[in-house]
Amino acid sequence: MCNHLATKSKSAGARKWTVALGAISAIFCAATANAQDLSGLPAQLLEKIQVAQQACSELENGQFSLEFGAVHRVDLDGDTDRDWVLDEAGFACSSAVSLYCGTGGCMSHFLIEDRMFSLLNQGWRMTNIGSFRVLLADVHGSQCGGINPSPCVTAGIWDREEEIWRSTRADLE
Repeated sequence: MCNHLATKSKSAGARKWTVALGAISAIFCAATANAQDLSGLPAQLLEKIQVAQQACSELENGQFSLEFGAVHRVDLDGDTDRDWVLDEAGFACSSAVSLYCGTGGCMSHFLIEDRMFSLLNQGWRMTNIGSFRVLLADVHGSQCGGINPSPCVTAGIWDREEEIWRSTRADLE
């Protein structure tokens, strides 16, 4: 997100300079949000974007955009290398507001090396618990025996040897 710092100044020259910098910054931020460079994105994630673009285009000739923040680089597996995450919450289509997300949330695609996993969620983050890197996600309440507004989270840890996410449903007594 672009943040602008506005300062008060007594001189007219300083005010003009501040206005000019603000205008340039606003143009840059708008261009960044609508025209991200995807050349370095892995093929698996580019494929997800192409499918989303096609779906948007087929719906009343919609225009697809990938909003700033849709692509994340974060260590998912605890090896200190940054992995890839693509959040469909950052997909937008001019002809359909809810094309990519629904009451259950939005899909997030987690890519570790060449292995991709997707999760329908309403928000996620990575944290450390002991020596483990843990994916925490807010998921649909039905995954916890409730309904959509029921609070529900899931946690997963990447198993490097098996190349899978490990998670359990542990019932607290």
